[in-house]
Amino acid sequence: MRLARLYLCTDARQDTGDLAEFLEEVFAGGVDIVQIRQKEMDPGAELAALEVARTVARRHQRLVCVNDSAVLAGRFSADVLHLGQTDGTAADARRHLHEWAQIGRSTHTPAQTDAAVADPLVDYFCVGPVYATSTKPDYAPVGLELVRYAARVAPPADLSAKAWFAIGGINVDNLDQVLAAGARRIVVVRPITQAADPRAAAAALKQRLAAAWREDPGMRSYSLAAAGGLGHTRGR
Repeated sequence: MRLARLYLCTDARQDTGDLAEFLEEVFAGGVDIVQIRQKEMDPGAELAALEVARTVARRHQRLVCVNDSAVLAGRFSADVLHLGQTDGTAADARRHLHEWAQIGRSTHTPAQTDAAVADPLVDYFCVGPVYATSTKPDYAPVGLELVRYAARVAPPADLSAKAWFAIGGINVDNLDQVLAAGARRIVVVRPITQAADPRAAAAALKQRLAAAWREDPGMRSYSLAAAGGLGHTRGR
């Protein structure tokens, strides 16, 4: 999780029937984590989609995340579960998961960010939506100030801090603003899922993120330390 930079949320591609092929392309393009997120999906169908995703992810040594449901994550033996603000506590979710599973939390305010940082059972968090997005129409955009806040309370180059991702309306046109605000990891949806060439779209985003890590002396040191085995314990 620490070295992850590009996190993709996608539906199960039921309309096109190409989930496996799509994931092959996006993982090849540089996506590190995929979350299958399709509201009101039949649990059996969602589990089947997750199994397809895990088969592809393993070939690329990438991660698959379950959205919202700790029960489904337990059935799937998920490595990552992401919780919204209304999905219960991480402590309750943890009872359904294997020992090494990671838990993420969505945050939309400084207080929620502080809570995620303080919760020892939350392994990473997301801040947003930074910009307005049709995938979260009920949430007002928080702007870049919450990104700046997260960068202060959990500096991305600090190995003792939790990893976090900026999310919501981020694309190649505004990514530089998000990076300038302090983010070093992002979650996207439509810039890849709606791209004519998903692999190229993923690669373009990943290259910009990689450049930000290279140009930031702190992130260069962070990458070396994390790759050397520091910071891999659960809870961080």
